[in-house]
Amino acid sequence: MCGGEGTRLRPLTFDRPKPCIPIVNIPSVAHLVSHLSNLGFTEMVLTLGYMGEVIEKALGNGSLFGADIRYVQEKTKLGTAGSVKNAQRHLEGGRFLVVGGDHVTDVNLLDFFRSHALGKSITSIGLISIDDPSEFGIAEMDVNYHVKRFKEKPGPGEIFSNLASMGMYVCEQEVFDHIPPGKKYDFARDLFPKLLSEGHTLRGWLARGNWTDVGSPRSLRQAERWKLQEIPYMAISGDLHVQGAQIAGPIQFSGSVTLGSHSRIIGPVSIGAGTTIEGNVLIGPYTSIGEGCTVRGHTKIFSSSIYNHVVVGRNCTISGSVIDNDTVMGEQCSIENDTIIGPRVVLRDGVVVHSGTRIWPEVTVEEKTVVREHVLNPKFDTGIGGS
Repeated sequence: MCGGEGTRLRPLTFDRPKPCIPIVNIPSVAHLVSHLSNLGFTEMVLTLGYMGEVIEKALGNGSLFGADIRYVQEKTKLGTAGSVKNAQRHLEGGRFLVVGGDHVTDVNLLDFFRSHALGKSITSIGLISIDDPSEFGIAEMDVNYHVKRFKEKPGPGEIFSNLASMGMYVCEQEVFDHIPPGKKYDFARDLFPKLLSEGHTLRGWLARGNWTDVGSPRSLRQAERWKLQEIPYMAISGDLHVQGAQIAGPIQFSGSVTLGSHSRIIGPVSIGAGTTIEGNVLIGPYTSIGEGCTVRGHTKIFSSSIYNHVVVGRNCTISGSVIDNDTVMGEQCSIENDTIIGPRVVLRDGVVVHSGTRIWPEVTVEEKTVVREHVLNPKFDTGIGGS
């Protein structure tokens, strides 16, 4: 399911749909497709909505992933269950797995699929125990794994369980009989309460492993941390120019990367092709830097995501933040934790951006400005609620 607009991740989703936000320099959905294919799920149907053509371009027909991918476009928003109903003609013939297109996970979903096949239920819900389930659907189930209650995004006093729905379901063909065609209809808000009220059996499956939906800046950074941890050793694709730099830990270099003298890189780190790191730069663990970037001397970057063609000036500090394509940063800037800077932004010398702040695309922040709240651009939508 890849139809959402990703409004909670703006400004990162103005130029791309949420499933194409890069994680370790690869579109998020490509990690998911690769994981599913490796488990044996090689026939895939993607339901598309917002900027669906970008997803099609990123994945193609799936052959690079060992998969066969077909696409179904939504003309209007149909919700999670409605989008699956819209793709019914491609899903007929047996049970099927439903997965959100913005998920990043290493959970063994083949075990999930097999577990459902052993039971007798119209659908099974993948569940995972989390600390704060208030932003998810939660389920209560008995010792037989039968779901007794389900509540979408519970409020205070309604959190009867910390078992959160991962937005992953195994469904029998019968489920299509309960989803009305051509209207907005959700699994969690509409279908599951209806099935329970009618006496149908829903099963829960308890997942083990890492899982997140890339729906917020914090979950995006967490997903990238997991993927960076999967880098097993130093890997160099193409030529690497090193001038007295120190490198420690697993690092993934693409071609034509230059490291200046006395710079230090502590992995896990990924650096894209054609990027130049000047002298006396410190890049700390859990950082990814995209293609064609320039990081000027005496700068420090920790646990951050720098996308493509970004210029970072001298003596800057970037901590726990995301900086989108073609942004230019002057000298002596400080980007504090949990910040998102959109594409084509210009930060003049001495700018300080406070933590938790977002800067919209194509904004220019003047010299020595202290940014304490979101900086919007009226050329772009300003909402950050929703999907």
